[in-house]
Amino acid sequence: MMNNRRNVIAGAIAICISATLWGFDGIVLTPRLYNLDIGYVVFMLHLIPFFLMNIFLHREYREMKHFTQADYLGLFLVALFGGALGTLAIVKALFLLNFQKLTIVVLLQKLQPVFAILLAVIILKEKLRKRFILWASIAIVASYFVTFGFKTPNLGNGANTVYASLFALLAAFSFGSATVLGKKVLHNIHFTTATFYRYGFTTLIMLVYVLLTGKIQQMNVTTGFNWLIFIIIGLTTGSGAIFLYYYGLKKVKAIVATICELCFPLSAILFDYIFNNTQLTITQWISAAVLIYAIVNLNLPSRQKERE
Repeated sequence: MMNNRRNVIAGAIAICISATLWGFDGIVLTPRLYNLDIGYVVFMLHLIPFFLMNIFLHREYREMKHFTQADYLGLFLVALFGGALGTLAIVKALFLLNFQKLTIVVLLQKLQPVFAILLAVIILKEKLRKRFILWASIAIVASYFVTFGFKTPNLGNGANTVYASLFALLAAFSFGSATVLGKKVLHNIHFTTATFYRYGFTTLIMLVYVLLTGKIQQMNVTTGFNWLIFIIIGLTTGSGAIFLYYYGLKKVKAIVATICELCFPLSAILFDYIFNNTQLTITQWISAAVLIYAIVNLNLPSRQKERE
């Protein structure tokens, strides 16, 4: 009993640390790369962690002989949605805001479970819970007020906020898709292997992009400060945080993980205030609280499952 409790505590702490690192990344690190092309940034954000993984996980290449065509397709789609498209969208959203209202992007990304559950119903044929419609609707309405308050979207001076919000929603959809596709992949592949190949395939996808578009030339204008940020991300919020997260996920229940993941938006709000002096309005604070509460309820097991 004592060992089990220690495992849960260790797992919860690991998830909290990884989520806080992601909050720090979204607010402090990635926006500092604004002088570079978005596709090139996403390429480097995967290349460096994948290079580091190769030092410790090079034996994972042996697993390829056990992969089926379905495994390859699943890993490629996870990399495409969760790695390439999702990261491109969230980085674009952060760049559009130019260090202003970055918290909004992070909070909107928390709509990921809404898309994940919907796609699980469509792709995995999971049963739609009755309360999903209620809490998903509340989360979507709250996300609007987090972004705009009581104002209507401004396509003039506030156009960047609108576009950034749309890209954040695209990121939430992409990451939600990767979550559902990842569930299928993890039926046959260990999470360490899946993570290794997710970064590997994403690196290849983005390598094709930067070569075809000529953005690989961005290496010539990458400053020493840019390289420092890339390396910090690679060591912490890249490979480091993802393995911490999966370590924790093995030791705690899904709802515990969901609550621990709230360190992501909460730390983002704190870091945005400390580093960018960004403050939410009362309406946005209340809406953020409602959004987070709705997301937690979306992840709570149904009473029927609890009885089972």
